[in-house]
Amino acid sequence: MTEEEKMRLERCGFRLNRSGGHSARTIMVEELELLFAYITDPEAPKQSYVDAIVTENCLGKSSQSSRLITSQIISTMYGFDPDIPLFRLLRFFWARDMEGHALLAALCAYARDPIFRMSVPYILSINKGSQVSREVLETFIEEQEPGRYSTVTRASVAKNINSSWTQTGHLVGRGSKKRVEANPTVGNVAYAAILATLMGHRGKALFDSDPIRMLDVSAGRAMELAQQASEKGWLIYKRIGDIIEVGIPNQFSIPLNGGSL
Repeated sequence: MTEEEKMRLERCGFRLNRSGGHSARTIMVEELELLFAYITDPEAPKQSYVDAIVTENCLGKSSQSSRLITSQIISTMYGFDPDIPLFRLLRFFWARDMEGHALLAALCAYARDPIFRMSVPYILSINKGSQVSREVLETFIEEQEPGRYSTVTRASVAKNINSSWTQTGHLVGRGSKKRVEANPTVGNVAYAAILATLMGHRGKALFDSDPIRMLDVSAGRAMELAQQASEKGWLIYKRIGDIIEVGIPNQFSIPLNGGSL
């Protein structure tokens, strides 16, 4: 990836460094539900979200320090700034796709939390119905980031990642988890296709990208949902035989080739 490509992705809202919120928290779907119900204006500035969490305690945290930490982590994970295209898209789909909230959060976290993004190959490699232990994920993390985490921290990161994939519907269970199939929506596929497009995927290859594959659907089913999204005006999707065109509607004001975002 060139520096120009990295800069474009960062302008769209991607975070490409190594740090991520999963060192201390999950994707926090429940908190996001409460926060977006509390702040209904999608154009609200970031400070409104911070004030809602820290000053107004809309998440019902038990202490000031917990409010501050939660505010810092969840703000970094999702952006909370209408000038960030990925966050603007998150709020757009969130308001229109009630059944898809957990996977919408996961897709945004994929783009903005490098630790969670690192775990996607792990979750995709597990056969449906297989039992999953935290120790398996700890081994995977150590293979990806040799020596980066202490034993205690690695266990905490693994616990948070497994919890996030449980929230999305990829895992079930408490102590010992089992891999199951997630249940994506039209909005999930639209958001995933836009992420993949911004990442440079085109044509049929877009439907083999990580954002689409983490939805647990075949390429054929993803294309069907993409067509439905196109009919709603959420995505540009055209297919003639094996020729596929996927684009981002002008209403989202996200240029694909540089420019001011």
